[in-house]
Amino acid sequence: MTTIAGTDPRTGMTTDITDETTTDEVARLARAAAAAAGPFEAAGRGFRATLLRAIADEVESRRDLIVATADRETAIGPTRLNGELTRTAYQARLFADVLDEGSYLEATIDHATDTPMGPGPDLRRLLVPIGPVAVFGASNFPLAFSVPGGDTVSALAAGNPVVVKAHSSHPATSLAAFEAMTTAARRVDAPEGVLGIVFGQAAGAALVADPHIKAVGFTGSLGGGQALLDIISRRDEPIPFYGELSSLNPVVVTEEAAAARGAAIGTALAESFTVSAGQLCTKPGLVFVPTGDAGDTLAAAAAAAVGDAGAPVLLNERIFSSFGEISSRAEGLNAVSVLARGGAPTGEGFGVTPLLLSIPAAELTARATEECFGPMTIIARYDNTDELHTAIAALPSSLTGTIHAEDGEIERVSELTNLLRAKAGRVLYNGYPTGVLVSWAQTHGGPWPATNTLHTSVGTTAIRRFLRPVTWQNAPEFALPAELRDSYDTIPRRIDGRFVVPTQS
Repeated sequence: MTTIAGTDPRTGMTTDITDETTTDEVARLARAAAAAAGPFEAAGRGFRATLLRAIADEVESRRDLIVATADRETAIGPTRLNGELTRTAYQARLFADVLDEGSYLEATIDHATDTPMGPGPDLRRLLVPIGPVAVFGASNFPLAFSVPGGDTVSALAAGNPVVVKAHSSHPATSLAAFEAMTTAARRVDAPEGVLGIVFGQAAGAALVADPHIKAVGFTGSLGGGQALLDIISRRDEPIPFYGELSSLNPVVVTEEAAAARGAAIGTALAESFTVSAGQLCTKPGLVFVPTGDAGDTLAAAAAAAVGDAGAPVLLNERIFSSFGEISSRAEGLNAVSVLARGGAPTGEGFGVTPLLLSIPAAELTARATEECFGPMTIIARYDNTDELHTAIAALPSSLTGTIHAEDGEIERVSELTNLLRAKAGRVLYNGYPTGVLVSWAQTHGGPWPATNTLHTSVGTTAIRRFLRPVTWQNAPEFALPAELRDSYDTIPRRIDGRFVVPTQS
């Protein structure tokens, strides 16, 4: 039996060992998920909301065990892990609220009537579950983007069984979270097979290839996502792949903002790209700063903060090696200069030195804008607006784009907003992109290579990824879902073109 060994990033020593899942077991879990799909959908929105709240309760009841296990396997630290566990439970309960509210179904009724095209039939449309979903856990969020995370709970909320591929960096954490979820599922009598878990790269590949799987949610590297897309392309039935893959997250500082608060921006910037060891998908990897004294002040403040930073520990050996390779390449590029280095690592683990680089914006190349997962960023100094706009237009797309500007810069901010909106799914003003609130209005996505989807992986509309539309034409009432019957009035619906909100009791 092949095994997966967790590693303590602080020491590089093996922690927990888990058996890889065989391909036969993967096939069994996928069949079980397919068998559970019908009963799980039939149980209804209220049951799924109950399940999600039970999962949140059970995960929170095991907080101490889960946090201690995750810290041992990730070195993230109990403070952030406790916050992440709270977020994990919160987003499960939020999707339960989504189910209660019901507008996500996009319930639409067009009664039979005469139209300019002739007599129209009775048409009723609803979003329905897509089928069993494979979810790949992320390395940098062992809870909120992993086994009990946003992809899993949004897929469950949509009415789909989920088989999770645990990340190899934290197998024991994945198992502890999964046991909490299955305990909750048993307590509410969920259908057998509504939750499954597999371990190992080969198992993940087999899961994506299995014909019972109808969609994939993935958070990870661009290369890993491409490998899964290649598997999907060879399936007899191609399926949706929702990948969060790569992001540079550019920040633009106007000359006025640099003059007014350059030192404060520089200090906060250093904190933003080093927090969580720079291992956040929204880490600002490129910062446009004007040339001149105001920009110099900003860069000096950022350099001072980086120089005072300690040596953080990265999550695993792969990220550690990749950071060393990419940061070394960036540092060796023509026109790049080193503004500051942080503390040097000690010990045998995966500690690294934070790095702040600088380059003229006119000298930016594809190599200089390569995503570096870890505590490194590049300040790109621009001379004028045309140079800045040209550089932004050449960037790869990202999850976020940020503008620091002053009141009154209406035309400048409007121009930058249009440039960054074309490149990102979230545009921020006078803030920093790290930190993603789970909410109704959130978008955590962007054009390729940030993601390959028009949807978000954070926030309530993440549920939309795991649903498909069905229209019933001239259907007898008994054949309709309850939400499409004329007498049903407890969720928002669009009826004959008008959006109708139920009367509150």
